Amino acid sequence: MLAIYLELKGSLVMMKLRYPLLFLLLTGCLILAFYATQPEQPQQADYYPAGRDINDFAFTDADNKPFTPANLKGHWTFLFIGYTFCPDICPTTLADMRSVYDQLKKMAPNSQVVFISADPQRDDIPRLKTYTAFFNPEFKAATAPHDKLFPFVRNLGLIYSIANQGEKDYLIDHSASIVLINPKGKLQGVFRPQVAPGEVPRVQMATMLSDFSRMMKLAGY
Repeated sequence: MLAIYLELKGSLVMMKLRYPLLFLLLTGCLILAFYATQPEQPQQADYYPAGRDINDFAFTDADNKPFTPANLKGHWTFLFIGYTFCPDICPTTLADMRSVYDQLKKMAPNSQVVFISADPQRDDIPRLKTYTAFFNPEFKAATAPHDKLFPFVRNLGLIYSIANQGEKDYLIDHSASIVLINPKGKLQGVFRPQVAPGEVPRVQMATMLSDFSRMMKLAGY
């Protein structure tokens, strides 16, 4: 009888130990399964899950028409700040965007590329039209006086500054990032450039495409 009692007691002890272990194992499996089904986070881009509001603005586009927040609604907008006299970053970025534009349209047919000039003094409407059309006739462009432009740029987390504006051939220092605006007109993310000594800062297009796909899934599109 004693042997049977000891055997039953041992079995009960083992059962008490086994159930917590099974519970922990099951919980761990459920957690792993949950994260395995979640969309991957962007590799390099800054991502804003809820989207950030963009303040109201009123610019003029390359067709001499108003360019306002309404032009962003219903589109995935890849927006870039620059100027047509830029010697390096702007032509490099626009050429890169041209190279992946067809892929962007396949991923999201409502994609658009928008070039915002930070040089309203020299970048008049005809020049903006000619400049962007050289890279792709579908690329859009707009500009505005600095008192309207600078708050907009800061609102996007970007910056620009003009050195020696009194000179004829002045240069403009500006961000090389590409901003992603979602179809609701909110800032969804920012693609940052890679910077290497002696090279033009540029956003890596392959990484941008991958991160764009991930952000669309994360945002529920």
